[in-house]
Amino acid sequence: MNRRSLLAGLAAAPMLPAARDEFAVTANKTFLNAAGYYPLGRHVQTAAERYLAQAASGVDSGEKLLDSARAEFAMLTGVKASEITLIQSTMAGENIVAAGLGLHSGKGNVVTDELHYHGGLHLYESLAKAGLEVRIIKQRDWRIDTGEFTRAIGKDTKLAAITLVSNINGYEHDARRIAEAAHRNGAFLYADVIQCAGCVPLNLRELDIDFAAASTYKWLMGLRGFGFLYVRSELQGRVLRPAQFGDRQYDDFEYHMFPGAVPGEGRWSKHAAGGGRTYETGNVSAIGAACAAESIRHIRSIGVAKIQAEALKLVDRIRKEVPKLGYPSITPPESKAPIAAFLVKDAAATREKLRKANVDVKIKWNQMRVSPGIFNTMEDVERLLRALA
Repeated sequence: MNRRSLLAGLAAAPMLPAARDEFAVTANKTFLNAAGYYPLGRHVQTAAERYLAQAASGVDSGEKLLDSARAEFAMLTGVKASEITLIQSTMAGENIVAAGLGLHSGKGNVVTDELHYHGGLHLYESLAKAGLEVRIIKQRDWRIDTGEFTRAIGKDTKLAAITLVSNINGYEHDARRIAEAAHRNGAFLYADVIQCAGCVPLNLRELDIDFAAASTYKWLMGLRGFGFLYVRSELQGRVLRPAQFGDRQYDDFEYHMFPGAVPGEGRWSKHAAGGGRTYETGNVSAIGAACAAESIRHIRSIGVAKIQAEALKLVDRIRKEVPKLGYPSITPPESKAPIAAFLVKDAAATREKLRKANVDVKIKWNQMRVSPGIFNTMEDVERLLRALA
């Protein structure tokens, strides 16, 4: 093999061995939009099909899969399985936190920022109509000044709410400093971690985060409609009170008032499930759990640090070369997430260039976001650069 062939081979190699063959999407397009949604890997598809086959044969494996997914996410993020609530989406988790802290009463204030996910901003804007004060820290040079954020936290602050890694441009907050300021003032820290769980090493306990949520359809490589809410064990029930109620919050329900029923005090009896189930109300997607358990198990087998390191090799080239083609970067160079975002003068024209080249990235508003997955290669990056040139 000559030098040119060797370099060509290296450029075509995926981030990780066999990763490209695991993802069917690579046969159809150059997909560089993992921060938008992660195409299912064949191993995850197989897990889903296994569950469906069991369900079709009358085997109900749902609860076991829920427990497995809960445990996998807990191990991935450095917390206990009993601190994980199963939810349908990241926003469902943030709403549980807002309601459980009593923010709907309109008392006190919430501190957040312009790089927080827009669904969260809509949540707090809606609560402001009930009287809640919402302090929104402005971005400067596509960053949030941590000092300005922490100075906005006061004795009346109920919650500091951040997107730990911004969906807009990959900016990463200093969660520890914000948590310290929040706790010093009797407040709590919520983090949307959907853009870092699975692609950036994450230990929620070490960051001193109180509440965090993530759906699985992005870097956790699972399905839409399934996710996780972390609630620090010391805050369960006592500080974050359940605001909705249902049958997943208890076990061993027993009627006593019907003829022939087991005798007991009152009309019925039950035992609180406790832990993360304190905030679960009804059925949770078992197929979502099957996919999440398998995908997170796969992520942990590779290692998040390795996934991050390999992704940054591609991202570094994207961040270096795309601005030369007339697209100014809005991602801070110190960002360690596999996200590169740029300003676009003509979104329609840029979208058409990429469509013709069969390259999939996210273009919305006047911004373009590129986010490679573990199946991408340097050749995919070169294809993007040629399409933008």
